Amino acid sequence: MASKYKNKIFNDPVYGFISTPYDSILKIIDHPYFQRLRRIKQLGLTHMVYPGALHTRFHHAMGCTHLMRQAIETLRSNGHEITENEAEGVILAILLHDIGHGPFSHALEHSIVKGMHHEELSLVFMNELNIEFNGILDTAIAIFKNEYHKKFLHQLVSSQLDMDRLDYLKRDSFYTGVSEGVVSNQRIIKMLDIVNDELVIVEKGIYSIEKFIVARRLMYWQVYLHKTVISAEFMLVKVLERAKELAKQGVDLFCSPALKFFLYEEINKSDFEKKEVINAFASLDDFDILGAIKVWVHHPDKILSMLSDMIINRKLLKIKVAKVPFTEMDLLTEKKAFTDKTGMSIEESNYFVFSDYMENHAYNPTSDSINILYKDGQVLDITEASDNLNIQALTQTVRKYYLCYPSI
Repeated sequence: MASKYKNKIFNDPVYGFISTPYDSILKIIDHPYFQRLRRIKQLGLTHMVYPGALHTRFHHAMGCTHLMRQAIETLRSNGHEITENEAEGVILAILLHDIGHGPFSHALEHSIVKGMHHEELSLVFMNELNIEFNGILDTAIAIFKNEYHKKFLHQLVSSQLDMDRLDYLKRDSFYTGVSEGVVSNQRIIKMLDIVNDELVIVEKGIYSIEKFIVARRLMYWQVYLHKTVISAEFMLVKVLERAKELAKQGVDLFCSPALKFFLYEEINKSDFEKKEVINAFASLDDFDILGAIKVWVHHPDKILSMLSDMIINRKLLKIKVAKVPFTEMDLLTEKKAFTDKTGMSIEESNYFVFSDYMENHAYNPTSDSINILYKDGQVLDITEASDNLNIQALTQTVRKYYLCYPSI
């Protein structure tokens, strides 16, 4: 009997036709854990600012596998040995790198499960899938955890020049329409090489790298950290905070079984050793959250209903951005105006008036670096190799402070 897992073609709006070279890839794609990524938006609530930003983690994962195949071909053509097992492993690692994302991606990362990064959850799912599929992810997991002896394979999955970043910048730019984020990822991949088990970019690719770093900075300010996006996503966090508070009080809330599990139970990292917790998280997606919020608009709790209505009908909090922290008096002034208007208490106003900060570091050479390979064999960090002063400036972390408050 012929296997259903043959090389199949996916039509991607960014790259065109994407093929799947290994049976294992299709087995993973067909699994419910991975199909769930179709129901999780790549950019959370960014579509409230850029209406086209409705693409999903599924789109992104598929795009990453396409770029990974190209990277493997480039490195092989440069004389570096990558076995079929290693190629399959690194493609599976990038395919599954985001499988641990919760609803609305980063927006609710620490709201559903406290203190657990999505990469840790991805590893939980990878281990589960590896058991189910009799060890087909052994190499992928070793690469993902940076425990494989060829370290450059991990860099292709997770570094400052990985296939993840090369895809999401191009893809997010495409769907938002923000042209400043367009990067020459095809050219960058063609410029890849390896020196001392580390990825490098050959000298003639330096300008593409400069543009990549600048594009990343611009995309963060214009898209990922856009002030209205920040407002919308923190409102989503506040809705979940209020729902969990009411759940602790024993208040009955409309929600799906999966959402109910995480609202009414305190789930931490150690709980993910239990199959029931893993399956509950695997059942949770954007639809659970939005479906609940639509109903909570009519809940008798005035805080929950007001926040829910503001999200559903896009009546978002206003936001002020500054280079210095807002003072307690700044917050108190907005809280007083809100309480005078609504009759709520100062404590209740904390759900509507709050301050925090956001950071943008386009390139951080202290964590890992993007190295340029010269014809004479010399290898330099991009900040040393580049004559563009902007690149050196972009190594600095920029912090901005914001104050969210209602329009009244």
